[in-house]
Amino acid sequence: MALLKLYGIPNCNTVKKARSWLETNGKPYVFHDFRKDGVEAALLQGWLQQIAWDKLVNRAGMTWRGLPDNAKAAVTDDASAVALMLDKPSVIKRPVLVKDGSIVQLGFSEDAYQKL
Repeated sequence: MALLKLYGIPNCNTVKKARSWLETNGKPYVFHDFRKDGVEAALLQGWLQQIAWDKLVNRAGMTWRGLPDNAKAAVTDDASAVALMLDKPSVIKRPVLVKDGSIVQLGFSEDAYQKL
């Protein structure tokens, strides 16, 4: 059985819900803390081959809303999104649930996790 890897920030409420669901349902996983463990450009570029940058960048979150307008306007493609996510990992939509290197779920919904 392939191990799940959950990427996020431990104090994020959505990440807490995902971790709780995985634990309650006996799904073993490894947690990767963006802030403590960091994030690499190669990982983000791999994710962007699976999902569009405008889905991976959380434009509804506090980090995005706190950016100056010119910084927001500068994010227009994969390269600029990677640069932003490397600089401010908390702008990545979370959690990101990965299995065998592939994103299986972005964000958390109990229904989506049940289907996995």
